[in-house]
Amino acid sequence: MPNDIFINLNTLDLNNTIVDIEGIRSIIPHRYEMEQLSGILQFDPEQKLIVGYKTVSMNEFWIRGHIPNRPLMPGVMMLEAAAQLCSYYYMKTTKDARFLGFGGINDVKFRGKVVPGDNLILIAKNKELRPRRAIFDTQGVVNGKLVFEGVIIGMVV
Repeated sequence: MPNDIFINLNTLDLNNTIVDIEGIRSIIPHRYEMEQLSGILQFDPEQKLIVGYKTVSMNEFWIRGHIPNRPLMPGVMMLEAAAQLCSYYYMKTTKDARFLGFGGINDVKFRGKVVPGDNLILIAKNKELRPRRAIFDTQGVVNGKLVFEGVIIGMVV
C-alpha cells in the first residue's frame, strides 16, 4: 500500500515558483541533459520539507532510446530529479557549498508512469541532516497520483 502524499497538492501553483531555473543553477552544478529540476515551489526548513518540479518535455535526452514510440521517464531519472531537490535543500539549509552525491537509495517503489508533457512534482522530507550526510523521504507525483517513493541518502563528495 502506498504512503499518503506528504503535502496537500491543492496548495501548489506551478506558475508561482519561489526559485526558478537560474536560482537552482546558482546552487546545483548539473547542466544540460543532467538538469532535472525546473523550479522550487516550497522550501520550509522548519517543517523539513522541500517541493519542486520537473517539466518533462519531448526534448529529453532519453526520449529517442527509452521505449521508442512510447517514451517513459526512466526510474533512475526520477530518482536523480529527487536527489537534486535533496541536494538543493542540503546546500541551502547547511550553507555548505560542497556537492551532495548519492550515498544510497532504499525502499524505492515505482507506482506509475511519467511521460513527456507531465509535470513531475517532487517532494522531499528531511529525516536526518549531518555535516557529511543527509537522509530524505522522497515522493514523485503526477496528476495527483504517487508515481514513486523512496529514501535517498546523500553523502558529501
